[in-house]
Amino acid sequence: MSDTGEGNSAYGRRDFKRSKSHFTDRITADGRDGWPVEPGRYRLVVSRACPWASRAVIVRRLLGLEDALSMAIADPIQDDRSWRFTLDPDGRDPVLGIRFLSEAYDRRETDYPGGVSVPAVVDVPSGKLATNDYQQLTLDLATEWTALHREGAPELYPERLRDEIDSVMADVYEDVNNGVYRAGFATGQEEYESACAAVFRRLELLSARLERQRYLVGDTITEADVRLFTTLVRFDAVYHGHFKCNRWKLAEDPVLWAYARDLFQTPGFGDTVDFDHIKRHYYRVHTGINPSRIVPLGPDLSGWATPHRREELGGRPFGDGTPPGPVPAAEKVPSAGRP
Repeated sequence: MSDTGEGNSAYGRRDFKRSKSHFTDRITADGRDGWPVEPGRYRLVVSRACPWASRAVIVRRLLGLEDALSMAIADPIQDDRSWRFTLDPDGRDPVLGIRFLSEAYDRRETDYPGGVSVPAVVDVPSGKLATNDYQQLTLDLATEWTALHREGAPELYPERLRDEIDSVMADVYEDVNNGVYRAGFATGQEEYESACAAVFRRLELLSARLERQRYLVGDTITEADVRLFTTLVRFDAVYHGHFKCNRWKLAEDPVLWAYARDLFQTPGFGDTVDFDHIKRHYYRVHTGINPSRIVPLGPDLSGWATPHRREELGGRPFGDGTPPGPVPAAEKVPSAGRP
């Protein structure tokens, strides 16, 4: 069973390493990998619990791709067949007609190596998995799906800033996105301490960077902010306690806490976050870390709605564009998952 779908991870092994996505085809404007961008052809399968899938949920919403790329939301609690569609009537995805995401994987390749991961994009006509490349997917949504973007969509991966964005994202991935997992699944004290120290060393550097600028790169939201946000929004709820990344809480760093709240309160970010799914997944699925499967009552989530004053640093969240419209009714986060 893979955890939150981030590729096929070697949980519990020493020197934790995240496996690369097995199906790395790209869906492009020219269809060079055999998967051309077409409205309505593909279905994005996600878990709201998964930080890697949450990137795709946020980017899809920011770019206004809801009508072009439909979305299936898996149950945050997996069984021995991994991600399942028990949130839907009769336990089947209404578009793909399957009970388990693994069925789409099997149609693509029988007995493939590794686990069943999200985010995954499924070709609706064939029912086959098209890609599970979580690192490339959001970049392609921003650059290859432009013909289907909403009017006023932000430029999340501007060409003039890509070198800097790539550099920032590489550091964030190594020490923060993946670093919390290396700490959480460490099997030895030295391994844990090394990973945990790297997490907080990077967070301190990011805090210093964000003290003088509203966003990570440039004066607008970019892919770099999306990738950092999905870890920060889970930090106090699960990583601080469950993964023992507990030198301090996000809420105890004034800069990062304000930055995270700023993004959370920006349309397209917080309105995609389901804290109920996040907590239930991590605490109930990771039985090697939490054998009792007890889900803690805290932390208090009301602080996410408090003023952040980051607008005083300037910046324009959407650049020359506009915020996305209301969340489609079928995709609204239930009240149990909201602050």
